[in-house]
Amino acid sequence: MDQVRIQREVEEILEDVLAKACLHEGSIFVLGLSSSEVLGGHIGKASSQEIGELIVEKILNILSSKGIHLAVQGCEHVNRALVVEREVAIKHNLEIVSVLPTLHAGGSGQLAAFRYMKDPVEVEFIKADAGLDIGDTSIGMHVKHVQVPIRPILKEIGQAHVTALASRPKLIGGARAQYPQDYIRKL
Repeated sequence: MDQVRIQREVEEILEDVLAKACLHEGSIFVLGLSSSEVLGGHIGKASSQEIGELIVEKILNILSSKGIHLAVQGCEHVNRALVVEREVAIKHNLEIVSVLPTLHAGGSGQLAAFRYMKDPVEVEFIKADAGLDIGDTSIGMHVKHVQVPIRPILKEIGQAHVTALASRPKLIGGARAQYPQDYIRKL
């Protein structure tokens, strides 16, 4: 495992996704992470605390510098609950749930979030503005409607497949309505 390469790939992909998603300060960004997939293993079968910390710390630093909040999705063993800062949960009226992640229930990303966030809590559900999915963890349930797929500049981090989502406001009103320019697709 080349840690420098993984950090470089994470930074390159994240900066690309953030530019394409057109997020603003105060936005929420969800991360789904399979450290097993990054290492070339099967999701949930070869979790690595080290990889989780490497990736989450890098992402948290980049997002924090831009005023964007991170939500780290857990695995199905915690019903895909998310770790966020307590202030984010309170501000957005998110329901805090009682669970503490482990390496194989929640995963390495959630453990890293508990390590690097100031006052982390688990919440059951969130409507993020955009997100990054490292290892096909299925983040779509936590990104606002209408979701817009983003094609990251790189397709993999380590050996994990990477996808991303942004969101845009719903178009309502019908044939006579007018709509502002789509800031993601630039139509």
